[in-house]
Amino acid sequence: MASIRRTLSPAFRDRPYVNGAGSPFSVPSPSQKLLSSSRYSPPFPSVILAFAVNVRRFIAGVLFHLPNRKGQQWRRGFYRCLLFFFLGFLLGLLPFGHVDDDEIRGRSNFDIEPPHVNVQFDTDNADPAVKRREDLVVDVSLGVVERSVDLVPRKQLIIVTPTYNHALQAYFLNRLGQLLGLVPPPLIWIVVETNTASMETAEILRKSGVMYRHLVCGNNSTSTNERGVYQRNTALEHIERHRLDGIVYFADDDNIYSLDLFDRLRDISRFGTWPVAMLWQSKNKAILEGPVCNGSQVVGWHTNEKSKRLRRFHVDMSGFAFNSTILWDPKRWHRPTSASIRQLDTVKEGFQETTFIEQVVEDESQMEGTPAGCSKVMNWHLHLEAHTLVYPKGWQLPQNLDVVLPIER
Repeated sequence: MASIRRTLSPAFRDRPYVNGAGSPFSVPSPSQKLLSSSRYSPPFPSVILAFAVNVRRFIAGVLFHLPNRKGQQWRRGFYRCLLFFFLGFLLGLLPFGHVDDDEIRGRSNFDIEPPHVNVQFDTDNADPAVKRREDLVVDVSLGVVERSVDLVPRKQLIIVTPTYNHALQAYFLNRLGQLLGLVPPPLIWIVVETNTASMETAEILRKSGVMYRHLVCGNNSTSTNERGVYQRNTALEHIERHRLDGIVYFADDDNIYSLDLFDRLRDISRFGTWPVAMLWQSKNKAILEGPVCNGSQVVGWHTNEKSKRLRRFHVDMSGFAFNSTILWDPKRWHRPTSASIRQLDTVKEGFQETTFIEQVVEDESQMEGTPAGCSKVMNWHLHLEAHTLVYPKGWQLPQNLDVVLPIER
């Protein structure tokens, strides 16, 4: 059987072919056509065309070509994420629109101005029954309101209350605690007992909802006046040692106070005083004790008892308050001595107030009368001690008491 051998032409045997581009039996790729046509298009440089071809191949390989190897799969995924991240970054830099801040502020805020009233009077009408005619035109406009709010912190109030075990102790402490709960903070209530801190007092303080400190005075005295002096000195020592900053006020639990008093305490700079209404010991009349003021300047004192006319300052223990920094910062107030300020237990009854105030201020020029003119009574001293009543343990009576009341005819 005859065989036919077809030999290649010598013209095509030694010609190199790159990727089959020059093969007579291959179809030219679009990129090769682009390169071949670029030889005859001088406006596009070859470098730009080569870069465009490489970018086209990279995008096509990332988006459309499937990986030939298993190791190339994560690379193509990484390149895809990198490409979309770059495109998103470019889109984020494009300015799609701009809104003026003043325009937004003008749409969101409103300015309510007082109405403008235009009143016209008709004086040409001679009829006395109709003397005037009023045409009211009210215009309300809305606009922008810009107000600057200055937040001034309130001064801290340091309320000192000495207490002891007696029949009305629970009533007095609950009443005072409920009043202090209505005072805006900051406020700290220092309650001082003698010898031990009773559980009954601690329970009342916890239920009051007021920030408090429960102190114990070590000096045991049977005298009511001396006991109060020692307890207040314990509170003063605590304030000085811990450098508490605020307005110190001695508030006994048996007195009656108005809420306005605690609001005015925060207006005191150094030492403030005011008149106190007191019920006479015999409970048959009331007296007034405290300063006489010309505006906020103290010019005199109210006094009614002959035994107390020798005092330098005629004021009740609940009729003054002072800045706590006087106790532990004497340089600020130019005090002549740095000795501790305490109440004296060696003076007669009724002179504890004046001897204590003499350590705080020099004279009336360093005092502030409140309110203006000292024309308002803000607290009462009623002397409601019940010495004859039995103090029940835990303030609870285990059984009913048989009480015999005589009937007078």
